[in-house]
Amino acid sequence: MSKLTARPPLVERVAGWSARHKKTAVFGWLALIVAAVVIGGMAHSVKKQAYDPGEAGRAERALNASGISQQSESVLVQSLSGASFSGDKAFRAAVSDVAAALRATPDVAVQVRSPLDDAAAGKALVSKDGKSALVTFVVAGDKDKAKDTVAKALATVDRIQVAHPGIRVEEAGTASVDKAVNDIVSAGLQRAEFSSVPVTLFLLVVVFGALVAASIPLLLALTAVVASISLLAIPGNWMPIDDSASSVVLLIGMAVGVDYSLFYIRREREERALGRSPREALRIAAGTSGRSILVSGLTVMASLGGLFLTGMDVFSGWSVGTILVVGMAMLGSVTVVPALLSWFGDKIDKGRVPFLGKRRTVARESRFWRFLVRRVVKRPLLWGVPAGLLLVALAIPGTGLKAENSGGADLTYGKPISHTLERLEAAFPGGPAPAQLIVHGDPKVVKGPAVTGAIAAMEKMLPNGSQVTTQSSVDGSYLAVSVPLAGDGADSASAAALDDLRTRVLPATFGHVSGIEYNVGGQAAGQSDFGDRLHRTTPLVVGFVLLLAFLLMVAAFRSLAIALTAVAVNLVSVFASYGIVKWIFQDGHLEKQLGFHAYGGVVAWLPLFMFVILFGLSMDYHVFVLSRIRELRLRGVPTRQAIAGGVSSSSGVVSSAAMIMVAVFSLFAFMPFTPMKMIGIGMASAVALDATLVRGILVPAIMSVLGERNWTLPKALRWVPGIALEKAAPPVPPQVFEPGRVPVS
Repeated sequence: MSKLTARPPLVERVAGWSARHKKTAVFGWLALIVAAVVIGGMAHSVKKQAYDPGEAGRAERALNASGISQQSESVLVQSLSGASFSGDKAFRAAVSDVAAALRATPDVAVQVRSPLDDAAAGKALVSKDGKSALVTFVVAGDKDKAKDTVAKALATVDRIQVAHPGIRVEEAGTASVDKAVNDIVSAGLQRAEFSSVPVTLFLLVVVFGALVAASIPLLLALTAVVASISLLAIPGNWMPIDDSASSVVLLIGMAVGVDYSLFYIRREREERALGRSPREALRIAAGTSGRSILVSGLTVMASLGGLFLTGMDVFSGWSVGTILVVGMAMLGSVTVVPALLSWFGDKIDKGRVPFLGKRRTVARESRFWRFLVRRVVKRPLLWGVPAGLLLVALAIPGTGLKAENSGGADLTYGKPISHTLERLEAAFPGGPAPAQLIVHGDPKVVKGPAVTGAIAAMEKMLPNGSQVTTQSSVDGSYLAVSVPLAGDGADSASAAALDDLRTRVLPATFGHVSGIEYNVGGQAAGQSDFGDRLHRTTPLVVGFVLLLAFLLMVAAFRSLAIALTAVAVNLVSVFASYGIVKWIFQDGHLEKQLGFHAYGGVVAWLPLFMFVILFGLSMDYHVFVLSRIRELRLRGVPTRQAIAGGVSSSSGVVSSAAMIMVAVFSLFAFMPFTPMKMIGIGMASAVALDATLVRGILVPAIMSVLGERNWTLPKALRWVPGIALEKAAPPVPPQVFEPGRVPVS
């Protein structure tokens, strides 16, 4: 236990200053938000390219340095009557029109190839059954603007489709899939942004019963999100930050921003309801909830920092964005919220909602949680064992979660391009997602007979007589070779074909050419190398997060039992959410209801990202509940009574906070992009389990069984510095005691 000193702790001093300088704190926060937006706009720079790890990343860097565009597109032409290309004039006329229209727009399409060009092209660009033909081209101009450029090509293809009603004419490729995915994500994000604010406000009104009180957490969360998204432009100058980082910042920012201010406000209102003066109530709220917010926020930020240990570009933007928004939400909660509470005073309960306002503005103990936790504490094994078994039953399937990316057809599920990709794969296996072999060396060698011979030898070793296409850089030092692979670029067939290419074909051909360096990239290579790096670095990240959580709990509660319990229940909670995600997305349940297509796995980055986020967020609730238990313990309350009182007085507000967080996360379950659905459902289910089954039953049951052992710390761990999250509140004035009125948050 910490020794009390004459000088109040930092959080209390900050809250006191904010209360005394209300206008300075509030307008200073607003100025900070405006400054963040302005600085973010000024810091805007050229977007940094994200690369895959390993050999695929080396190939991507070489391709980027070469100036060769690999935004290849394919126009699939098929007769709706099933006629063959060689014998149907209308079929051949449609192919001719596509090629002519594309060649007439050199600012849109270059290197246009048609089966009508020559015998070699006719063989390579007509399917084996003769019923499908391809016109291929490379998107012209800057590859960073390919999504805009390809829109013109798509419009051209649509016009030709209208002119040939008896022929199917449709386009798909690297740029068009990227455009489709970008459109899907943008539409979903706008829908989530539009829905999250009214949904959150409605639930906050239900929790607080007053419009003014409900508006404070929402405004804090929104301003934190706006500032964080703006500030992402600064690290974007030296690290790759994906556009999807904004979605993740919104998701996490709304959740933690509302949570932190909710805990603070509820504790201040509780103390006011118990008869404290406004100044004293604010001081106690700062000394309890404020400290917990500070430690919880720092823990979440440190956990998110663990993603940097993977060394993978895909996590950089998400990590920086979520660390920024959690930091902003934490800062606002311990500075602006006290200032607003002091400024509004009793006016915070203005705008009371009928039937809710009178009940919610008085802080009371949750009757449901009091009823439940008393029975759990009285018979911990009777309640704790079934709760633990249920979580384990949910968690066991989670061990079979397969982390692997989907093909373009699954990413664009529900859109016309998804069907185009499926038809392309059926007619031309390996065409939609070829491997990209990048050769670099002296121009004389790259253009010489040795490399030309290696390409010819490679074609003979490829299965099914696949033919490759090549592109050379302007200076001749780079050569990009497109090698068809079996499968859709993300399935087991593609993985096997890639392994054969890397381990057998290339060493036997290009491996004998001196003076060159070659690397294999492409969708299949990127997924393979990403999976390998993830497999190697995941234990490091998980170990970092677990050790951090353990040391935090030891420092905060000076207890080995509490620290081990926290780590164990959080692990079970996370794996239980994995089990739910697996059942839905990997096993294919609720496909029709949620609008997705199961492909036998989940997006590769999801399990690790969910683990880091959920472990950090779970520590929030754990710290708040345990802090309240220990606060009662510091008052001299026996352990079992402290457990019952702490859980029943905190679980009500934890449930309210979790309800809002689950609602925000659930909005992402209805985005038209499957990876965001996975995040939304996984996070929502984990928070729901954590705030109810874990914190309401399992934790009090375990602590009740341990009894006084909850508060012991072995000598071997006493080197860990202590951090006080709470201290005993002063006695409540006797005149305000009323039956049933007890702490809530």
